[in-house]
Amino acid sequence: MQHLPRLKELGVGILWFMPIHPIGELNRKGTLGSYYSVKDYFDVDPNLGTKDDFRQLVSEIHKLGMYVIIDWVANHTSWDNGWTVSNPDFYKRDSLGNFVPPVPDWSDVIALDYNNKGLWQEMNRALEYWVRDFDIDGYRCDVAGMVPTPYWNQLRPKLEAIKPVFMLAEWEDPALHTDAFDMTYSWNLHHLMVEVIKGKANSIAITNLIEKELKDYPKNAFRMRFTTNHDENSWNGTEFEKFGDGAKSLAVLCTTLPGMLLIYSGQEAGNT
Repeated sequence: MQHLPRLKELGVGILWFMPIHPIGELNRKGTLGSYYSVKDYFDVDPNLGTKDDFRQLVSEIHKLGMYVIIDWVANHTSWDNGWTVSNPDFYKRDSLGNFVPPVPDWSDVIALDYNNKGLWQEMNRALEYWVRDFDIDGYRCDVAGMVPTPYWNQLRPKLEAIKPVFMLAEWEDPALHTDAFDMTYSWNLHHLMVEVIKGKANSIAITNLIEKELKDYPKNAFRMRFTTNHDENSWNGTEFEKFGDGAKSLAVLCTTLPGMLLIYSGQEAGNT
């Protein structure tokens, strides 16, 4: 918490925390596992602290005039999530009736089945819980486009009935902005910046992209601009490895373009 005043001074308005939930143990990848393999939507990973610790953190952030959103994994759970026992019908199955990963390489998680409206109710209950009981201000929704858009559309008013929320989708579909999300990832800009640095595209392409976005997205839609994030940094190289001497210039570009800037933790100090 000692870093909160520093972040406030930098101009940070929203703090996004990666998944805070306990990590699944069954079919875990590596020793630590992935934060995106959620074992219990209603609990805090004991390695991070307690619910009271988190509640205090949210309170301190709010005192400084900043907001808190947490990562939410609605597309899949860990293999040992309690729902596999209490509500096995919440999950997709193969021809033999076995649980299945949403993507073959995501072997530590299993896909949820949104054809089951009972799942909608339970997922709503979990999402409402953190807004109501911990006073968080919204969510960053992992692989949001892999969850049916009608689910997100019906969720938003339920959260708004508790308090105003901010919703970020890890996806680019403009339709997600219609009723559910405030901001989407600007992956297209990120990939184009890589092409520009490699000499495979020129800077005019960035202008053309922004003009296209202004036509395709609602006027009140935020696009999240970034030169790096936890996904890219973990396997595809740091911003300095990808952009070289252009990293700082592209960071300035992302700051000045229409949208909202993502500062990946440590990036403000050059530690990515």
